[in-house]
Amino acid sequence: MTRRGLGQRAALRLPSPGSGHGLVTGFGSIVRASRPSTPVGVAMVAALAASLAGCGGDAEAGKRGSGPAPTSSQAAERADWIPGYVARLTPAEKVGQLFVPTVGDAAQGRAMVRRYHVGGVIYFPENLRTPRSTAELSNALQKASKIPLTIGVDEEQGIVSRTPFVTRFPGNMTLGATGRPDDAQAAAQATGAELRAVGINQNYAPDADVNVNPANPVIGIRSFGADPGLVAKMTHAAVAGYQQAGVAATAKHFPGHGDTATDSHTGLPVIRHSRATWERLDAPPFASAGADAVMSAHIVVPKLDDSGDPATLSKTVLTGLLRQKLGFQGVIVTDSLQMEGVREKYSDRAVPVRAINAGADQLLMPPSLPVAYQAVLRAAKSGRIPQARLDDAVARILRLKERRGLFRGTQVDPAKAADQVGTSEHHALALSVAEHGVTVVSDDGNVLPLKGRSVYVTGAKSARVGAALRAAGVKTAGSLGQADVALLTTLNDGASGTAARARALASKPTVVAALGAPYDLDKATRAKALVATFSSAAPAITALARVLSGQVKPTGKLPVPVAGKPVGAGADS
Repeated sequence: MTRRGLGQRAALRLPSPGSGHGLVTGFGSIVRASRPSTPVGVAMVAALAASLAGCGGDAEAGKRGSGPAPTSSQAAERADWIPGYVARLTPAEKVGQLFVPTVGDAAQGRAMVRRYHVGGVIYFPENLRTPRSTAELSNALQKASKIPLTIGVDEEQGIVSRTPFVTRFPGNMTLGATGRPDDAQAAAQATGAELRAVGINQNYAPDADVNVNPANPVIGIRSFGADPGLVAKMTHAAVAGYQQAGVAATAKHFPGHGDTATDSHTGLPVIRHSRATWERLDAPPFASAGADAVMSAHIVVPKLDDSGDPATLSKTVLTGLLRQKLGFQGVIVTDSLQMEGVREKYSDRAVPVRAINAGADQLLMPPSLPVAYQAVLRAAKSGRIPQARLDDAVARILRLKERRGLFRGTQVDPAKAADQVGTSEHHALALSVAEHGVTVVSDDGNVLPLKGRSVYVTGAKSARVGAALRAAGVKTAGSLGQADVALLTTLNDGASGTAARARALASKPTVVAALGAPYDLDKATRAKALVATFSSAAPAITALARVLSGQVKPTGKLPVPVAGKPVGAGADS
């Protein structure tokens, strides 16, 4: 996505307005203000990953509509209080819960929350200057809201990262290359803990799309890969990691955005998959994700719904397939309503009403909150949105908030926020994940490892790659003529461009390393070795150097077909 009076409060144990909903740590548990928070260590992350791998954590929450198996009294309480809570809300309050707009500063945000009763907000970089200021903004917004807010962000890691101060992990395709669900879970848990420390309790991640189109302009390395089984396994693990950190996880983009050459931010993609292909290829990651929420895609899939409406506005897709066929009982949230893919056919007044009637529960980033809010409120009052549909949507939103502990506390400690993000333990974990993902696609010339030879480095991020190689004990040369080996690094340069540059270096044995889309390697037939990191972030560059030098044995496997090699190919395959 891009930018363009409740009653019976004591009996329900609900927060009073303005109470701030209690103080939480990065794990989402209530603590006293004087109690110190503990950064997440590698050992703790590993232990959590191992325990969740065995028990599934809370990853079935979205499908079941609840958290870990409750006791009979807990189940009764959860079943009892939410319908009564919804019944006491005014129509204006119910409609407000459906909206998740952007937010400006604290004053603007407080006024918006109070006027429109919004159910949540989404942060962008302007809201995320420092950990302390972000925590203070989160606290201010929560204090202004009668009902705890979902405070979300689009923090997929990799190439979609909005939060400048969190530990930088490689993105999904690197994780797919590791083949290790524990890595996906640990990375998500660490990211989630840092988000929770600044008051963010929902992440619009992970991406569950199966990327089978190398020309896909909007997904690509945001995907775990091209194999639905791999993507399903890694999506489920990432969801569990976020949930362990107390952060609601959002699988996206349903019914599957992995085979398109059109960007839904600027147009309306049409995907030609048959129903059988969809069931085999696109559906599995969503079916098993266990996410708190699923984000709809602004795409048309004629074999699923021949109306021509995007999935976000399709009752056949959202209610028929996601709710009824896949059994998803969590929150359905639209992708940003500012995107062109959902605005081509209907007006900005009609879109939110159609989305709710199609089965969506939350409306993300309406182009104009006042316009969309009034349109939905009028439709609710007139019956164009049936009361049962409205109440169902609100109840699902409240269940998500209850599962993630928001009714038990939302306030965070701004003074401690900075100590809980960017920890040394999380940086070590990021490097470990990056090392596991480095994939030697081929080494036909037996030029690896590079230690003991002089290497001329050229291409994307060449200065940083060269420095990392020297730190790993590899000598670098100032020119091709002085070198024993050439290393060409690429960053989404395209297969033809990469091949041409590799040919220009052919006087020396050449290694080509793709730091972004691995499809750059597809035509580099003159190279003696091909390597993919799927990321140009600092941990990935360090990991690349450690693998090329021989310090670390490469274990990554291709998560997508590249250079004639199938999914699963790698150094020792």
